[in-house]
Amino acid sequence: MDRENVCATVVVAAPATRVFALLADPRTHAAIDGTGWVQDAADQAPLTEVGQIFRMDMYHPNHPNGDYRVANQVQVLDPPRAIAWRTGQEKDDGQLEFGGWVWRYDLVPLGPSDTEVTLIYDWSAVPHYIREYLQFPPFGPEHLTNSLHHLAELAVLTPDA
Repeated sequence: MDRENVCATVVVAAPATRVFALLADPRTHAAIDGTGWVQDAADQAPLTEVGQIFRMDMYHPNHPNGDYRVANQVQVLDPPRAIAWRTGQEKDDGQLEFGGWVWRYDLVPLGPSDTEVTLIYDWSAVPHYIREYLQFPPFGPEHLTNSLHHLAELAVLTPDA
């Protein structure tokens, strides 16, 4: 683990296009999530462009409300090689505020039916005032590995469209 990010890599027995399609579909994120925090996609449209906002309903026992919603903004969309988003929240006035952490998946085809997938959680842009009350990373590195194993299982069960 680096001081400002953590990553994990697995080989998925599915083509990169299928893996990417799963990652670009917010409806699959709860099934992929290795922390158990993602509950459901509030915005269910596929991710198709940089700057796109998609919201997820979450649950964390240490969150003041337990249930909460995050707003994610797509930062990288390079099918079928990379996808990334930053996570934040929508304020009462509708303004989005991002915390400085980014989720990124890099996909490397290893032939027609295998893909190496690396998941990176990067908190290098988190400002000091957030670091005063949140510990980074907010989970152990095994949660990234769990997410990748969930993605691999889902990819094997999902037919190509």
